[in-house]
Amino acid sequence: MDGFEDMDLDEIDFAPVEGTGERLALLTLEEAHDLLDWLRDAAAGSGTDAAAAGRWAREIAARIPSRD
Repeated sequence: MDGFEDMDLDEIDFAPVEGTGERLALLTLEEAHDLLDWLRDAAAGSGTDAAAAGRWAREIAARIPSRD
């Protein structure tokens, strides 16, 4: 096996995690396009986060199918 058969999980100090909310594993295609539209709007602005929004818009656009 992997050498961890005798490990007691109750004795391991796991990193704390946020347990107050529920996260969805994936976005729907419609949600992804809505997010992409929002990021493109933010990227077109002149705010301090416009460059980051543009980078994220390009990343998401490269990973989802087009609406057409």
